[in-house]
Amino acid sequence: MPDQPLLVDAHCHLDFPDFEEERAAVIARAQEAGVARMVTICTRLRTAPNVQAIAEAHDGVFWAAGTHPMSAGEEPQATVDELVALARHPKFVGIGETGLDYHYSEDSKAAQQTSLRTHIAAARETQLPLIIHTRDADEDTARILTEEMKNGNYPCMMHCFSSGEALAKTALELGFYLSMSGITAFPKSQALRDIFAAAPLDRILVETDSPYLAPPPHRGKRNEPAFVAHTARRGAEVFGLSEAEFAARTTANFDRLFAKAAAWTPQAA
Repeated sequence: MPDQPLLVDAHCHLDFPDFEEERAAVIARAQEAGVARMVTICTRLRTAPNVQAIAEAHDGVFWAAGTHPMSAGEEPQATVDELVALARHPKFVGIGETGLDYHYSEDSKAAQQTSLRTHIAAARETQLPLIIHTRDADEDTARILTEEMKNGNYPCMMHCFSSGEALAKTALELGFYLSMSGITAFPKSQALRDIFAAAPLDRILVETDSPYLAPPPHRGKRNEPAFVAHTARRGAEVFGLSEAEFAARTTANFDRLFAKAAAWTPQAA
């Protein structure tokens, strides 16, 4: 492997059809680019076996599962028991993605909020990180995450964080982590970069959300885990660090939050 800093893509979707014809090559390119580990996310529980199989086939790939908020109105409501059962898999490392998305799916608000609280309960029981997607729902997201913390502690990653300063402040006060996606590297995202710059470095992760949101110089094309290096390069600039130091710090953050992934070895599978 080249002498790149070792990175983690904390959130991608390797089961999506975009990767169907070259999944192994995509994973190999990521590893060549210094992305040693990836977390591939199941967004509908009925597809969990496919996502699990990808993680089982590749040492550097882990998985998480939940019901995406945009699907919460049409998919059966997950149960805490279902999510806890999935969490017994040795490479299952997170609960979600879940959350609230009122941009396209405001009509399913009630179902989304019920689903979110179920996923939080599973994260609380397993102590695996909750993976939050939120869009155009900052106030309700902050309210529910705060209310639920009073019922017992749970870890959490604010995936692809692109919300406002108020939600960032709430998330950080709750002890959560903020994850940088390719949006952070877009030229017009200075306000978002400022939010990250004001956050503690030990709460920052990097991800692709691939196949979506490719960072420059690949913007507008299919994203893939190898491209997390471009977002990390911009993240290093935001925090005034070398690329190697930023990679080391965000990887340490990942290992702290996703301790199950950090502890995994092929022999333990």
